[in-house]
Amino acid sequence: MSDTPRYVATDGEFERDTTYITTRITADGRDGFPVEPGRYRLVVARACPWAHRSIIVRRLLGLEPLLSMAIAGPTHDPRSWNFAETAPGGRDPVLGIERLQEAYLARDPDYDKGITVPAIVDLTTGAVVTNDVPQITLDLSTEWRSHHRPGAPDLFPDGRRDEIDRLMAEIYDDVNNGVYRCGFAGRQESYERAFRRLFARLDELEARLRHQRYLAGDTITEADVRLFTTLVRFDAVYHGHFKCNRHKLTELPALWAYARDLFQTPGFGDTVDFDHIKRHYYCVHSDINPTGIVPAGPDLAAWLTPHDRHQLGGSPFGDGSPPGPVAPGEAVPPEHNPLIAASLSTAP
Repeated sequence: MSDTPRYVATDGEFERDTTYITTRITADGRDGFPVEPGRYRLVVARACPWAHRSIIVRRLLGLEPLLSMAIAGPTHDPRSWNFAETAPGGRDPVLGIERLQEAYLARDPDYDKGITVPAIVDLTTGAVVTNDVPQITLDLSTEWRSHHRPGAPDLFPDGRRDEIDRLMAEIYDDVNNGVYRCGFAGRQESYERAFRRLFARLDELEARLRHQRYLAGDTITEADVRLFTTLVRFDAVYHGHFKCNRHKLTELPALWAYARDLFQTPGFGDTVDFDHIKRHYYCVHSDINPTGIVPAGPDLAAWLTPHDRHQLGGSPFGDGSPPGPVAPGEAVPPEHNPLIAASLSTAP
């Protein structure tokens, strides 16, 4: 998504526009877009929590050789995300475009809705196929299953889908979107309602995670991916910038340990770009932060401290295995992520 509010109701409540392009890429191609290795390109921004989900899922499932990825820069203007910082000459080398807007207009020359990430573009036409945030990652898990790497986790297992769907709905309403309801509230009363709702849900999740390692059992699922992308941004952005300041994440023991556990799991922490995250929020949201000053903190070294979550049992990948090395050209710069910096400092 754009991470900039597109609608605030007259009563001061922030409402996210979720009018997506809902065409799906499926194994049977029923919408006209069959799963086909090398045909599509996933366009993301590392700054955006909604796009971050698809980066993690693609990596966990080992889809990098089949679904290429274009990375937009951390900031955008009203025209859309662009590749000025992230591609030679400011133009994506595969799509040949400077701005994601071009792929949306290739789909519909009259397109007048949000130019959002993640988006999947058909390389045969240069047009966006879908930007349906919640469906994209579920389809990567289910419709692309025959192309998963050996040992890939089942992020949306049949026997737990009802529980996972319920958790994801609660997390979206109260946490993923809840921080935005706080940050973009138009009235004090709206902000306080959103604030109470956010921390009531975080308290429930804190209690749940005291006794189990992951949200829906002993292995990671899509629900963990969706919660992680908000938690990893919480202290760096949401606590101050969005006024979500009853507690820092570091002051919620179970959630903080859970977040560190995931951060230190291959496929999660190695996809996090704290520099892009902070510059996006503090620079793009000029109505909230008119000076454009980007905070120097917080200290990121704490993300590498022991979490001891293994004592609760379980294993992130179940009977499977972690993903391999990050694909060439996709590594987060070490100065943007303490995990990557630490791995380089200990390399032989």
